[in-house]
Amino acid sequence: MAALRPGPGPRAAIGDIRSVAVCRGSCRPSYLSSRSWQQGYVLNRKSKCTTKKLLTTITGAKPDESEFDSIDAPLEPQTWEGSFLCGLLKSQPHIFLVAAAKQLRQMSIERKDTLTRWEHSIGSSEDCLHRRIAKMKEHECRTAIEDVMYVLIVHKYFKIEVPMVPNLSKLISNRRLHIWPPREADLESIHGPEELGLIREHLTNIIRWVHRNGPKINLSTLRVKRLQLGRIYSASVMYGYFLKSVTVRHCLELALARPQEFLQPIQFLNAQLATTQKQEQKEAVCSSAQILSSSKPSSVVDLHDLKSYIMGFDPKTLELCAKLRSSEASNLIEKHSQALFGENVGSTENDEAVILDPASLKRLLLEAIAFGSFLWDAEDYDDEIFKFQDS
Repeated sequence: MAALRPGPGPRAAIGDIRSVAVCRGSCRPSYLSSRSWQQGYVLNRKSKCTTKKLLTTITGAKPDESEFDSIDAPLEPQTWEGSFLCGLLKSQPHIFLVAAAKQLRQMSIERKDTLTRWEHSIGSSEDCLHRRIAKMKEHECRTAIEDVMYVLIVHKYFKIEVPMVPNLSKLISNRRLHIWPPREADLESIHGPEELGLIREHLTNIIRWVHRNGPKINLSTLRVKRLQLGRIYSASVMYGYFLKSVTVRHCLELALARPQEFLQPIQFLNAQLATTQKQEQKEAVCSSAQILSSSKPSSVVDLHDLKSYIMGFDPKTLELCAKLRSSEASNLIEKHSQALFGENVGSTENDEAVILDPASLKRLLLEAIAFGSFLWDAEDYDDEIFKFQDS
C-alpha cells in the first residue's frame, strides 16, 4: 500500500485557496492519513457553514424591488467546489474567476495522477484497486465540474445584475405565475443585433403557439401545462446554446474569408506601385482605398448576415452546432430544469396548468436563452483547462 500513498511535493505547492479543498468531505480515499483527514474535515465543516450563510434565498420580487441583491439560483451545489465558489462570488467576486481556474487545474492534476497510477499498476496485483480509485475520481470530478460550470453561469447573471428565477413553486399563487421585474433590456443586452432579431422571432413564435394551443382566455393571459412549460424552457436553453455556437462559427468564418475577399484589390495595388510613377501611385492608392471601403460592407451585410448563414446549413452542420459538447452540460440542463420546475418535471402526474401573462413568459424564456449562451461559454472555459472526456 505504500505505492498508493501520494508524495508531499505536488500538494504542498498548491496555494492557500486550494489547501482547504484538498481534504474535502467524508468521502476520502483510505490511503490518506487519519490526522490530515480530520483536519480537512474540520475545515470543510467551517467552510460549509460559511458558504451556507453567504448563499441567500431569493423570493418572489415585488414591483419596487428592482435592485439586484441576490446571487442565488434554483440549483444548490452538491460539492465543496461549488459551495466554495458560491461563497467567493458573494463575498469576493474580484477573485472568483482566478479561484475557479485554480480548482479546474487542480481537478485536472488529480484526475491525471489517478489515471497514471492505474496505468503503472496494470498487470500487477494492485490493478483492480487503482482502477476503482480512478473511476471514483472520475465520477467525483464530473460532479464537481458540473457545479463549477453552474456557478460560472450564475457569475454571468451576476455581472449583468439579473437575479435568476427561483423554483416556480415560490412564485405561483392560485395557479398564477408572475415574474417581476421583467429585466428584458438586461437579458437582451448580452446578444448582438442579429442574434436579438432571431431571439425575438423565437419568442413571438412560442407565444403564438401557446395562444393557439392553450385555452382561449384573453390576449393578455396565457395558460399552459407545467410539463409543457418545462419543455419550452429546455428547448429555449438549447436554442440559446445553438445560437451562441452558430455566432462564434459565423464570426470565425467571416474572419477567415476577409483576407481572400480583399486579396485581388491588394495585388492590383501592388502592381500599380511597381509600374507607374509617383503621381499615378497616389491615384492608385486613393482609388483602391475607395474600392475596399465600398466593397466591405456589402459583402458582410448582403452575403453573410447571420440568418442567411444559418439558412444555408446542411443537416450535418445544423446537428453539429446544436449538439452539446459534453455530458456535463447535458446533466446540468436536466438538473437545472428539475430545480426550477420541480423533481417531477418529466411526469404527467400532478401536471397542473399555470396561468401567466406574456411578459412573465417572455422573461422566463429570455433567461433560458441566456442560460444556453452562458452554458456554451462555461463549457468552453472548463474544457480549455480541464479537458472533457469524450461524452
